[in-house]
Amino acid sequence: MSFLACSRPSCGPEQLVPRLAFRISCDHTAGMADAATITAQVPAEFGNLIVSPQAYARQKQLLAAFRWLRENDPLGRVETEYFNPFWVVTRHADILAVSRQHDTFHNGDRATALVPRATDERVRALTGGSPHLIRTLVHMDAPDHLHYRRITQAWFMQQKVHSLQDRIRTLARECLDRMNEMGGECEFVRDVARPFPLRVMLSILGIPQEDAPEVLDLTEEFFRSQDEVTGRDKTSAKDPARHAKHLVKVLSDFRAYFRPLIEARIRRPRDDLLTAIAHARINGIPVPQFEAISYLLILATAGHHTTSSCIAGGVWALCSEQDEFKKVASDSGLVPNLVEEAVRWTAPVQHFMRTAARDTELRERRIAAGDWLMLSYLSGSRDERVFDSPDRFRVDRAPGVAVAFGHGVHVCLGQHLARLEMRIFFEEMLTRIDRMELSGEPRRSASVFVGGPTHVPLRYKLLAR
Repeated sequence: MSFLACSRPSCGPEQLVPRLAFRISCDHTAGMADAATITAQVPAEFGNLIVSPQAYARQKQLLAAFRWLRENDPLGRVETEYFNPFWVVTRHADILAVSRQHDTFHNGDRATALVPRATDERVRALTGGSPHLIRTLVHMDAPDHLHYRRITQAWFMQQKVHSLQDRIRTLARECLDRMNEMGGECEFVRDVARPFPLRVMLSILGIPQEDAPEVLDLTEEFFRSQDEVTGRDKTSAKDPARHAKHLVKVLSDFRAYFRPLIEARIRRPRDDLLTAIAHARINGIPVPQFEAISYLLILATAGHHTTSSCIAGGVWALCSEQDEFKKVASDSGLVPNLVEEAVRWTAPVQHFMRTAARDTELRERRIAAGDWLMLSYLSGSRDERVFDSPDRFRVDRAPGVAVAFGHGVHVCLGQHLARLEMRIFFEEMLTRIDRMELSGEPRRSASVFVGGPTHVPLRYKLLAR
């Protein structure tokens, strides 16, 4: 029986895949003498799912594969044709453990997201050896990471974020007013979920609200699904390095947009995040423009895209689980739980990669210096050891530690802002919504890295303010 034909939790390993082939060898290197090193290669069927953008769009088979791996091979090695080998970390506890060991497992040594070998080679050729086309907090390790994080950290502390509540609530109400004017039907991602957190982030950055459509277009291009082909470049589908080429074009567009804004803030400072970055210094030296633009890019993109995905994912789940919708609609005290469950359920950032900085061991397996590890947030968010009935969406679930925001020194800078935006939006929506249901088939992004809903057709009745 094929694994792909059986996704029930009760299926035993003999029903799912052929017996794993284990290779056991002894490592007698210094400091690790007599330690048995066990390397388990993930079955090819699983490896192909883990690297497939379409598997993340469909999810069912992929989630079943992760379920099996968590139980039988929680730290397995993936070897597929078009990717460099990597370890996949599937259990919640192991993801947190690796995340806490930032001196052992680095962000910046190799690509921070899973990319095909051809993409990595293309990027290194363009950059003179670096695996990164941009340099943001997620691409940095100590000491640079802490220095750059301090530039904006105060803007995202809980006290500062909570001072924005009134502004955020006003923007949420305006989005719902527009939703009410659409005649009871909308495409929720495009019409509501994307614009709301983008407008919040633009107001914090100090970017004019009238620029929202341009910034949204740039963001959508930046996160465009890895299997999608734009109308400008239909021949790129046959090019394995097409994603790198696409990103080079998008990054050039971002530079053209942000450079004059930085120069304007240097001449005339304001009380906004853009000014803080434009005037930032590290060890008395101004931050280079490349890093400044990279900083703004990640704030303007990830700063709203992941939040909007969680909002859309939460609405999709509430429409699919009407009992959960009724539960939270009748008890506003469950809204914070709804926020955490929407983050867990959606897992908008589906993984991050880490690179071993030295020889080490994890789960009694030898990890060599330079090895690449995938921290699968999507799998960790469905770990049965942490979340009861993890494949159910439950608004009254006791919150666990969310892996989707990261952990350790690289925990998401904007997590407090994201939670506040989601809480306020759901509070406002639930006070006005009389009913809502899906009016068509929703879709997820076909992307291994940043995912979430791309299409949630909605039918609803909203009460006027």
